[in-house]
Amino acid sequence: MSTSANQPPPLESYDPFTSDPVLASAVEREGGPKGLDELAAFGRRVGSAEVADWGHQANRHEPELVTHDRFGERIDEVRYHPAYHALLELSVSEGLHCRHYGGAPGDGELVRRNAAMLLMTQAEVGHACPISMTGAALYTLEHQPDLAALWGPKLRSRTYEPELAPIVDKGGVLLGMSMTERQGGSDVRANTSSAEPVEGGGPGGLYRVNGSKWFVSAPMCDGFLTLAYAPGGLSCFLVPRIRPDGTRNGLHLMRLKDKLGNRSNASSEMELVDATAWLVGEEGRGVPTIIDMVAGTRLDCTTWAVALMRQAVSQAAWHVAHRAAFGATLIDKPLMQNVLADLEIETEAAILLDVRLSGAFERAPIDSGEAALARIGAAVAKYWITKRSTPVVREALECVGGNGYVEESILPRLYREAPLNSIWEGSGNVIALDVLRALSRNPEVVDAFGAELALADGLDPRVDRVVREVGDALARLPHEEVDARRLVEQLAVAWAATLMVRHGDDGVTEMYLRSRLEGDWGSELGTLPADSRLRAIAGRAVPSK
Repeated sequence: MSTSANQPPPLESYDPFTSDPVLASAVEREGGPKGLDELAAFGRRVGSAEVADWGHQANRHEPELVTHDRFGERIDEVRYHPAYHALLELSVSEGLHCRHYGGAPGDGELVRRNAAMLLMTQAEVGHACPISMTGAALYTLEHQPDLAALWGPKLRSRTYEPELAPIVDKGGVLLGMSMTERQGGSDVRANTSSAEPVEGGGPGGLYRVNGSKWFVSAPMCDGFLTLAYAPGGLSCFLVPRIRPDGTRNGLHLMRLKDKLGNRSNASSEMELVDATAWLVGEEGRGVPTIIDMVAGTRLDCTTWAVALMRQAVSQAAWHVAHRAAFGATLIDKPLMQNVLADLEIETEAAILLDVRLSGAFERAPIDSGEAALARIGAAVAKYWITKRSTPVVREALECVGGNGYVEESILPRLYREAPLNSIWEGSGNVIALDVLRALSRNPEVVDAFGAELALADGLDPRVDRVVREVGDALARLPHEEVDARRLVEQLAVAWAATLMVRHGDDGVTEMYLRSRLEGDWGSELGTLPADSRLRAIAGRAVPSK
C-alpha cells in the first residue's frame, strides 16, 4: 500500500503473541515456561496475510443450507466456503479442540490451549464455535464411559474430516450441542422434546428423540449433545448425524439464522424426527450432565471477547501510529493518546483476568480452592469481559474512522461479533443469577474468591479498600436478585484490580486504579485524567513486526 497517500499499511505478517505486552508473561505465570516458543510460532501463523484473508472470505461467503439433493431426498447439509474449512483445519491441527485432554492436571496445557485460542480467534472467531463445543464435550461424555470410549479417541484426533460418515469410519470428529427451544430459550426446563427408550433404554442405552431445537450452531458437526424429556425427566443424549449403519439420522435442518454477526458459522433450527440417540448418564440428570460442557464453552466465550478486544485495539493502534493528521502522527496527539491508553488499560485487565481464570481451570482437578474459584470466576469474568468488549471494539473502530466502517476492514466484523459472547452460554441476567446461586449454595466459592483477592493485601490502599467492600458485600447473604448485576460488576472490577496491582505494568496499573477504583474517569472511554504516562500506555498497544 502506498504510504504517500497517508494510508497505513495493513496489519499482517506479525505475531500477536509476542506483540502483546502482557499475554506471554501471564501464560508463563499460570502455565509455566513450556511451550512459549510454540505459541509464538502459532502467533506468526495466525497473524499472516493468508489466515487474515481466510477470515475475510469465510465471512463474506456465508454458509448455504441444502436440505434436499436433486432427487428430492433429504440431505440436510450446510455448504461452506473453502476458507472456513481452512480455518477449521488449522485449529484442529493445532489441537485447540483436544490438546487440554492430553496432559496431566496442572501441567499448563489448558492455559496454553486457551492462549492459542485467543490468538486464533483474533483472526476469525466464527469457526471457533465447533472447536469450543468439541473441546468441552468430553467432560460431559465422561458421564457415560462406553460412549466416551467410542467417541473420545476421535474427539482427541487432530485430523479434520468435514465429510459425514459413521464415527467408526472417521479419523476425527467434531461435536456440538443443541439445548434451547423456541418456547424456553435459556429456561431449558421448559423444553418439550421427548425421548422414548428402545429396548429398555437406561444409561448408554438407545432412544428415539422427537422435538424442535431453536438454535443449533455448527450443524455439520458429527453429533450433538442435546436435552430431551425421557420417562425419568429431562435428560442428556448423544445424537449422531450419521447412524452406525451409514444412514442419515433424523436431524432435519429447517433454516439458517440470519444473524447480526458470527456469519461464517452456521446456526440453524433443527427438527429431530425419530432421531437415534444414546442416553448420557442417568435419566432426569440432563442439566447436571451437560453443564460440564457449558462450563468449558463459557470459558471460551470469555476468551473470544478478549480476542475481539485485543484485535480491535491492535488495529486502532496500528492505524494511529501510521496515520498523520493536523500536522502530526495521530498517536502523538494527546487526546488520541488518552483514547488509546484507555482501550489498552481495559484490554490488559481483561487478558490478566482471562489467563488467571484459565489457570484456575487448569488446577481445578487437583486443587479444591482453584476449583471453587473457577466455579465463581468463570461467571464473573464471562459477565464482565463479554460486556466490556462491545464499547472497546466500538471505540477502536472510531479511532480508525471511516476506513474502519467499511467491510474491507476487519473492524465491522469485530463490532458485529462483540455482543454475541454476552448472549452465548448465558446472557447477562442468567450469568448474574448463576453467581448468586454459587454464593448461596457453595460457601467454598466465597472463601476461594476472598482468598484470591487477599493475595493483593497491602500492595495498594485503594485496592485494600475495594477488597474490604467486596468482603462486606459477600457477607450480606442472601443477596437480592435485583442487585445481582451490581454485585457481579463489583466482584469483577475488584478482581481485575488485584491482578493489575500484582502483575500489571506500573503505569497501566496506576491509571486503572485512578479511573476504575477512584472514579477519576468519565462515562466514555478516552476520559482518563491528564497524565504523562498516557503516551507510554498508548504505545504499548501498537503491535510490533
